Amino acid sequence: MLAAIHIQWVAGVIFIILYSITILGLVLVIIAENRNPLKTIPWVIVLLLAPGIGLLFYFFFGQDNRKQRIISRRTYKRIMKRPQEGKLPQDACTVPEPYQPLVTLLNNNNQSSLLYGSEIKIYTNGTDKFKDLLQDILGATHHIHIQYYIFCDDEVGTRFKNALIAKAKEGVQVRLLYDDVGCWNVKNSFFNEMQEAGIEVHAFLKVAFPVFTSKVNYRNHRKIVVIDGEIGYMGGMNIADRYENGTEWGIWRDTHFRIIGKGVHGLQSAFLIDWYVVSKNLLNDKIFYPPAKIYNEDNIMQIVTSGPVGQWRTLLQAYIFAIANAKKYIYIQTPYFLPTEGLNQALLIAALGGIDVRLMLPKRSDTRTANMATHSFIDEMVKAGVKVYFYEPGFLHSKLMITDDALTCIGSANMDFRSFEHNFEINAFVYQPSFAIQMKRVFLHDMHSCERLIPSRWLKRPVKQRLTESFMRLFSPLL
Repeated sequence: MLAAIHIQWVAGVIFIILYSITILGLVLVIIAENRNPLKTIPWVIVLLLAPGIGLLFYFFFGQDNRKQRIISRRTYKRIMKRPQEGKLPQDACTVPEPYQPLVTLLNNNNQSSLLYGSEIKIYTNGTDKFKDLLQDILGATHHIHIQYYIFCDDEVGTRFKNALIAKAKEGVQVRLLYDDVGCWNVKNSFFNEMQEAGIEVHAFLKVAFPVFTSKVNYRNHRKIVVIDGEIGYMGGMNIADRYENGTEWGIWRDTHFRIIGKGVHGLQSAFLIDWYVVSKNLLNDKIFYPPAKIYNEDNIMQIVTSGPVGQWRTLLQAYIFAIANAKKYIYIQTPYFLPTEGLNQALLIAALGGIDVRLMLPKRSDTRTANMATHSFIDEMVKAGVKVYFYEPGFLHSKLMITDDALTCIGSANMDFRSFEHNFEINAFVYQPSFAIQMKRVFLHDMHSCERLIPSRWLKRPVKQRLTESFMRLFSPLL
């Protein structure tokens, strides 16, 4: 009896020692990663005060994968070789003076070439976008590359599934990439039916039970369609009924665009890199990059990707640069406003410096926790002079920034930690004054559907509410 108790006691001591070594070792690893102290300190505190829960949370949400590579440099160069062919040097295009360093920045941190002569068509509702997209899919002759964070098995999703199956049966190459977490509620049979029809289908960073993965926190939030290498779509809309029919509490307002011309090559390379990651099938034949016509000589753009791997936080750096260099105005639409400290300070400095900064958010959010955290950030914005507008007819899911009638940024990235730190995203930076003015009109039109935040009322919110919002702000990196 005593021997058994002694063995249990020794085993318990050994377990405690090993467990403590593991926790302390993990703390040292976190410190050695030289992260932002604002991120490091909370993780250290959680691991020391609640090691069990802290260890579990760190495994799923805390690991820094920025030094990892999901594709070899050699393969990356081979895929990027085609869109780089015939690219224009920076001085061959007339980029507005303040943004020439931004072009250089995105070329250095993302290899984003200047793409000249594209034509862009904007969509602010799913009905128009889905109509054109379906027509373009049905007109495909060689390949259809389609990638969405969410591809629902509802009426809209079924409509596109049937169209893709029909094209596959005609002999068109169809490749579908979806995010495994974004499509968590979609039945496997929905995608299996497409596979059985000859469509190549892959989930990005698949999450399977009971074998879970630390990559669950790193999702592919991109929305890309490329048809025959000549037509492309990107923006904020997924494939789902709500983009066409809205929800029980209103319309689902988003921004997306169709592109023809050289800009499609940027979308193609982004898709093919993601495709290689999941399939290990390298596609870089010339047929995927057909010669592009010049449609609009005034259009100059860069297609920019970002993700949790790689050295630089590409989109975050670009946003901060664009905001810091604005001279007249900055108009922003985002469904979630959980800025990093650098981005937060850039906006505050711009507003305090007399720049007309306007921030449009949904009045009602689909995520209550993120909405509460957003409110805590609004307090600082209001005090600095930022004009805040709440979109009322439904949910604002648009990701848009316009500055000085010169630069427009549209894509999949929200203005939050998750998009800048954890997700794989794609945005277009368009250096075209006429396009910026067009998108400014869209923003001003949306303002008519907004409630202007009144600072004096906002800052008088109940203390309990403000404390709750401030508490939720602590979890901004995870929301």
